[in-house]
Amino acid sequence: MKRLLPFLLLVLSALPLSSCSASAQNVKTYGFKVEETLPHDEASYTQGLFFHDGVLYESAGQYGESSFRQVDLGTGRVERRLNFEGKYFVEGSCVLGDRLYILTWQEKECFVYDIRTWERLGSFRYLGEGWGLTTDGKSLIMSDGTSTITFRNPETFAPERTLTVTLRGQKVLYLNELEYIKGEIWANVYGTDQIVRIDPSTGQVRSVVNLRNILPAHLRRPRTDVLNGIAYEPRSGAIYVTGKYWPKMYRITLVEKK
Repeated sequence: MKRLLPFLLLVLSALPLSSCSASAQNVKTYGFKVEETLPHDEASYTQGLFFHDGVLYESAGQYGESSFRQVDLGTGRVERRLNFEGKYFVEGSCVLGDRLYILTWQEKECFVYDIRTWERLGSFRYLGEGWGLTTDGKSLIMSDGTSTITFRNPETFAPERTLTVTLRGQKVLYLNELEYIKGEIWANVYGTDQIVRIDPSTGQVRSVVNLRNILPAHLRRPRTDVLNGIAYEPRSGAIYVTGKYWPKMYRITLVEKK
């Protein structure tokens, strides 16, 4: 399972994000300010997090635990839930038009549902692994745990183009959960406390957001896992983040570091 990847790989994945000076290639760095702390289902191994029509949705992974949820933002209560067979490890998710797309990790299948009724409409097959999923309103944008981001046709799931994500000339590995925010692709980097903000035309990282210690030590348990989950609410402009098996979700604003 992803949460059991060797610790060394996680350390190495963070090195490109901090190995060069922040001024190189005009890459900005940000810290954060917590504006609001909200409850989050501690039993959710968060894989995808997004808003659609003002409603918060979340996909959760692990074999035997995978689900898709409609969540009450204020209470963290799961208002509606779709469970998956134990053979599926659910990953990122998003809505484009009236269709809900849900990736699987190693099962090479993307499920498609009607977002209103949650009726299953079909599925697509793909090569490689499924990690994160978002949309720019035209294409589906997918990560696979490498430095590659793939833009896919929402009607066929066929690849339309790919990006190699780089930071100061180095590939950024382990791109995970994705969110499209104001013309940028935001990506969690698996195993780190950092989010990279990516230029969707070039793949270059424009800025890095460091969320180290956003979940305080006293809230961490043996099962608590990594930061993962970015949701943008376009009506308010609010940004929310959480993690796998985290008891809290945070509404944040960014603080630029000089």
